[in-house]
Amino acid sequence: MRLNKYIADAGICSRRKADELIANGNVKLNGAVIKEMGCTVSEGDKVEVNGRLIEATGKKVYVAVNKPLGYITSMDDDRDRATVAELVADIPERLFPVGRLDYNTTGLLIMTNDGQMAYTLTHPKHEVFKTYVAKVEGVISDSRIVRLRKGVDIGGFVTSPARVKVIKQMPRYAIVEIQIREGKNRQVRKMFAAVGNRVQELQRTAIGEIRLGRLMEGHYRKLTKQEIEYLKSL
Repeated sequence: MRLNKYIADAGICSRRKADELIANGNVKLNGAVIKEMGCTVSEGDKVEVNGRLIEATGKKVYVAVNKPLGYITSMDDDRDRATVAELVADIPERLFPVGRLDYNTTGLLIMTNDGQMAYTLTHPKHEVFKTYVAKVEGVISDSRIVRLRKGVDIGGFVTSPARVKVIKQMPRYAIVEIQIREGKNRQVRKMFAAVGNRVQELQRTAIGEIRLGRLMEGHYRKLTKQEIEYLKSL
């Protein structure tokens, strides 16, 4: 098994993140630091990540979490902030978040110990749409909607065409549903800022066909068999 897949299967992180750990010299194979990509692990080999012995596991766990405000999308934090790991602390397997949600963004986050699944969901080539509902300042005009749909420059990066629908327009704010394929840092907030509407509140309501539904904030649920099969079909 390739080393990055072994690390992912142990529930440490995604394969992409595992490649970073390897490149940074954080991984040892049988006591020796490994920095070469493509290295393989055989039966009986010992793999350490950040000084901790790990073991790949066959049991895969998939949960949907409704992330509250004020939680960071990380398994630990050196500033002692609340992390999403605390929301799934009663699950014995070590799960990691698939992708990220900003500190001030709420809503759907998938957590798993399946590194291959995490890779699939976060890789741009798979074009999995993420759905957000945003409360934005002011009136959002038709011309601004057109710009968002075509793609906007958010600072050195032009976004792909988005799906945008105004749910409600009030005198001082609007509720807008937006679907994007990328996952750049604070992308939705930057997109609305680029057309002149500051985001006041933001919630992710769906990842592909996986929906937040009525899941209470701060709680999680296991994905259904149908939802897992959908993810694997990607």
